[in-house]
Amino acid sequence: MPGEDMDDALRAAGTLQGKGIPSIFTHLGENLTDLSQADEVAAHYHELIHRFGRWGLHPDVSPKLTQLGLDLDPQATFRHAVGLAQHTRESGGRFWIDMEDSSYVDRTLDVYQRLLAVQPGVGICIQAYLRRTPADIERLRPLGASVRLVKGAYNEPAERAYRSKSEVSRAYRDLSVGMLDDAAAGRMTLGLGTHDVELVEEIAAAGAARGHPKTAFEVQMLYGIRADQQRRLRDAGYRVRVLIAYGDYWYPWYVRRLAERPANLWFAARQFLPW
Repeated sequence: MPGEDMDDALRAAGTLQGKGIPSIFTHLGENLTDLSQADEVAAHYHELIHRFGRWGLHPDVSPKLTQLGLDLDPQATFRHAVGLAQHTRESGGRFWIDMEDSSYVDRTLDVYQRLLAVQPGVGICIQAYLRRTPADIERLRPLGASVRLVKGAYNEPAERAYRSKSEVSRAYRDLSVGMLDDAAAGRMTLGLGTHDVELVEEIAAAGAARGHPKTAFEVQMLYGIRADQQRRLRDAGYRVRVLIAYGDYWYPWYVRRLAERPANLWFAARQFLPW
């Protein structure tokens, strides 16, 4: 993280933009206890979009629907999502819905499908390790969806998700390659949300064999993670975007993610090691 405040995120985004790397922003926080908190979250994102626009930046934003009140009032959540999607599009960016654990997938997809009908171009995060994901992709394919594909970080049971690294990577590759034709033809937008650079290059090679350029998809990595590889991929002709997470909720968010899936701890520790 660049820091806890919006100003920290703004400065980080400006530095990245100067290097030819645009950003996505997420203000950390999840489940709410009162609907007024959803109003505050939406107002924060509107202010973020406004301020970044004044800097000449065109930010993508990516909240979780629980931040906008999904557990409390789904209709209010939808109204907030519509307003934020419109504001983001008017500012030259894209509105993304972040994904949560498997208990939220159906509700999140329902909101996304409704939103896509009134705000074309909005995106959604999909998790490759869930066994249900191929069917979800087929549901989204005819809608012209924008998909950010991630491996998945929640601790899901084996009946719902692949558990081994090799299974997850294979599922990620197959899903990505399966969307490349649509992405290259402009029927879908595909973001590869992974730090597995070797896997990204494998997917690009599979695309090249089918006549698709590297620009058929966008590589989306977290701020501060493998920054050297972000620059290398950019220089190699890939489209690269960085997700900047910020906010004072960082500590409970980080500790929970480490606790719920031990592999996350090793991934975090590796970032302090020399490459």
